[in-house]
Amino acid sequence: MKQLTLRFLFLCLLTLLYANSQAQVEKAPNRSEGEGQFNRMIIRGVNIINGTGSPMQGPCDVVVEKNKIVQIKVVGYPGVPIDPKGRPKANPGDKEFDCSGMYMLPGFVDMHGHIGGDSQGTPAEYVFKLWLGHGITTIRDPSAGNGLDWTLDQKHRSEKNEITAPRIMAYTAFGMGSKEAITTAEQARAWVDENAKKGADGIKFFGARPEVMDAALRRNKELGLRSACHHAQLDVARWNVLNSARAGLTSMEHWYGLPEALFENQTVQDYPADYNYGNEMNRFQEAGNLWKQAAKPGSKRWNEVMDELLKLDFTIDPTFNIYEANRDLMLARRAEWHEEYTIPQLWRFYQPSRISHGSHWHEWGTEQEVAWKENYKLWMTFVNEYKNRGGRVTTGSDSGYIFQLYGFAFIRELELLREAGFHPLEVIRAATLKGAEALGLSDKIGSIEVGKLADLVILEENPLKNLKVLYGTGAIKLTEENEVVRVGGVKYTIKDGVIYDAKKLLADVRKIVAEAKKKENFEIFQPGMEKKSGAKH
Repeated sequence: MKQLTLRFLFLCLLTLLYANSQAQVEKAPNRSEGEGQFNRMIIRGVNIINGTGSPMQGPCDVVVEKNKIVQIKVVGYPGVPIDPKGRPKANPGDKEFDCSGMYMLPGFVDMHGHIGGDSQGTPAEYVFKLWLGHGITTIRDPSAGNGLDWTLDQKHRSEKNEITAPRIMAYTAFGMGSKEAITTAEQARAWVDENAKKGADGIKFFGARPEVMDAALRRNKELGLRSACHHAQLDVARWNVLNSARAGLTSMEHWYGLPEALFENQTVQDYPADYNYGNEMNRFQEAGNLWKQAAKPGSKRWNEVMDELLKLDFTIDPTFNIYEANRDLMLARRAEWHEEYTIPQLWRFYQPSRISHGSHWHEWGTEQEVAWKENYKLWMTFVNEYKNRGGRVTTGSDSGYIFQLYGFAFIRELELLREAGFHPLEVIRAATLKGAEALGLSDKIGSIEVGKLADLVILEENPLKNLKVLYGTGAIKLTEENEVVRVGGVKYTIKDGVIYDAKKLLADVRKIVAEAKKKENFEIFQPGMEKKSGAKH
């Protein structure tokens, strides 16, 4: 019994490190920005990338009544003046929104959107505006790290548009709130029932005894709720992705548990004798050697695992971006947005540490980065093939860890899907419709279609040509006059029929960061470098 208690405490510690366990941050203030909803709004002259995989079409006029799309009409041809006779007519009091020549996408879905906790020091307003400023209109909070009641409060206020925030899906960490270790199937089912009664949208698992996982997943599925799992190394040797999918898990996070399902000549990861899971350097260094221990692409075992996951209609949410620092630490920590958008306490949280989750840079070097680059090749090969064979792949960022910043990290995830082999239209579909499907919301969001909610992203540059134009810092362009300029950035984010000026939201974030820096006399520093100008680090 003592061993069970210690294991339970260790899993609680994992949840605390990973999701900041109920360490609550400041809630979002009452909404003071955004226009709408409108009784009727006509968005004029836009080019539509509808999220289904269909190529772009335009110019189009889109008619929205309150928060619902009621008409999409092609009103002309590219490069030809639009004949006003064929356009939807505006009535007195209608909102006419001229977006001529711009590009419209469905609102993005971040399937791994931790709102952040006290350790990161990220108030909800800061996080929500970074998300909306990058076109993210729906997030799944996996583990409800500020507590379920806190998360549900923000979820319901967002639904009413009382706060400036994306739509929130609350997935409680399995066992959260339990006064004792869940060690039996009966206890697992009882916890799942209580979680559903509290109003959670689903459950986030890290792993548990097989009979506990099986009972919890099956009961959750019976109740019609969805689930996610980070198959932590503590339990993955006896319960991998295939076990979870068979029991009813609807989506996996990252890739833990998938290489283990692909093992042919072993049953556990090839851990060094001195490996300690509590040592984050051990954990992440050895994770970089894991995919090469799995079955090779195209092998019998590779195909068996993929075939079964496809048959089970299983969702993979890879979160490629969150591990990118492992293959190029300098790239991640010197990203240009950190200077103006990363709040001081979050920057401190990122630094090398033996305590903070993901701050595992004890002695990270070329050998570790090369191993992770090889790891990515195999991982991306599986994910791309899974998509090509009809599997559902979504986009999640897991921001707030390992130098990955809310909003910006999501756009980086899109670029990494492109690197994995996705066509730009497939990337957009993964970021919109596939996420909506995985959440059970595809009848409401995820594509630009009549009858769906007006969750929309509008920008002046074509993201299919260059995904970088979606970053809040824009993309670099050289003009014919040899002048370097920045283009792009989301111009408008429409969530539930409310129009937000995305660039204004990001300006608000810069102000929050500037004020926090001024209050502390803080400036961004690089690990181990000398302090400059007497500022605090």
